[in-house]
Amino acid sequence: MPFQAANEVTDPCVSAGFDLTVSDWRAGLPALRGRGITLRELRLSDAPALFAMLTSEEVARFISPPPKSIQAFERFILWTQRQREAGEYVCFGIVPDGLDTAVGLFQIRGIGQSVPHAEWGFALGSPFWGTGLFVEGARLTLDFAFKRLGLHRLEARAAVRNGRGNGALRKLGAVMECVMRQSLIRNGEALDQVLWSMLAEDWARQSDIVWADPPIELARAA
Repeated sequence: MPFQAANEVTDPCVSAGFDLTVSDWRAGLPALRGRGITLRELRLSDAPALFAMLTSEEVARFISPPPKSIQAFERFILWTQRQREAGEYVCFGIVPDGLDTAVGLFQIRGIGQSVPHAEWGFALGSPFWGTGLFVEGARLTLDFAFKRLGLHRLEARAAVRNGRGNGALRKLGAVMECVMRQSLIRNGEALDQVLWSMLAEDWARQSDIVWADPPIELARAA
């Protein structure tokens, strides 16, 4: 989860295979609606919930250190918006149906490189583990990355000890490429990480299987 120091665009609803480049995501992220979940741009009002959800030991132990206060999360949210405007980074908040605030994140960074590949990361509050929200949100994120952003390759890293994270990536169809020795420092300990990859062609095959109906609904701005 690469932490570094809310507008929605108007788009028509689309069906699978439609050209999703009709609007500029740099001006504001669309809301992506799936089964039981909405992914949307982070808002400053999400900071308290994100602080509560992502700083617990069970969530934070295998990710890069999250912001240490609500105010730090607010600064992070403003940073995500600046990076999105620069075309370098996308960060979606995970909002379950029935809630108004984000309980986790999906991030894609390194979008502005000359080679069309990027790194993605995720974190979800533990009360929502095992609910299916991660898989649904990941599918929306992957569809956005390959269809809207035009990426060819996505990479993800998960600590070897993170059985839940590695299992989720495997379930999504990601390919395990190697083990990166002592590539993450957490609480003074050097952890090995698994490097996973997903290619656009991999996801095209996967989405034919897992999507019974359109994967992304681009919400109109309120």
